[in-house]
Amino acid sequence: MSESAPIVRIAGLRLDRGGRTVLRDIDLAVPRGQVVAVLGPSGSGKSTLLAALTGELEPAAGTVEVLGRPVPRNMRALLELRKGIGVLLQGNGLLTDLTAAENVALPLRTHTRLPKPVIDRLVRMKLHAVGLRAAADAFPRELSGGMARRVALARALALDPPLMIYDEPLTGLDPIASGVVMELVRRLNDSLGLTSIVVTHHVHETLPVADHAIVIANGGIVFSGTPDALQASTDPLVRQFLDGQPDGPIPFDAAPRGATPSPMEAA
Repeated sequence: MSESAPIVRIAGLRLDRGGRTVLRDIDLAVPRGQVVAVLGPSGSGKSTLLAALTGELEPAAGTVEVLGRPVPRNMRALLELRKGIGVLLQGNGLLTDLTAAENVALPLRTHTRLPKPVIDRLVRMKLHAVGLRAAADAFPRELSGGMARRVALARALALDPPLMIYDEPLTGLDPIASGVVMELVRRLNDSLGLTSIVVTHHVHETLPVADHAIVIANGGIVFSGTPDALQASTDPLVRQFLDGQPDGPIPFDAAPRGATPSPMEAA
């Protein structure tokens, strides 16, 4: 993959779920090394876009390229591609009967044949990177929400993926923990040479660490540009989202039963 080529390239993408079009006419190029914020109201289709990037959802139209090649449909090839994508889920996904260190070691034990001493050293390095080396022997129930999120981040980084995807990384976190996690996203992106896509509706916590922002609403991309340009936008749709206005071009109420569902109803 060329250093100058986008790490993610999407063209003419349409995504359907249950016979409904969730996203349409999506064009996106993510340069290497950037932190890109994918913003939008709950139910706007942000997680659906992630499903296309990881191969969980096949496009109804258009193309999706990740790490320099089309997302494969063959399961073996798809699993190989996913080794290069670290995903931090909003629910953490930590196994409760494993310690923090054992959770981080899981991808290394599953996908490599490295000897135990090497895995143990790598686990210590990953936990140190997120500031939790002292919590290696703690179980998830013994960790705060912010600490558990950082352990999950260390696990997502275990295989040294060039691309990190964060799905609502601030869900359930207090403002201090949110600030710690987002500062960590930026620092790790720069120090490890990553590219990061942060999918979130937490605007004010995310924009300070982002290089580029896109806003998804009403089934498509309604803004793409720098965080400063987003903040300065006078577009009524963008302003409604940024300012939290209940009335505007983004519908809030769900369609009545029996009515045709709108793209906004799909996550």
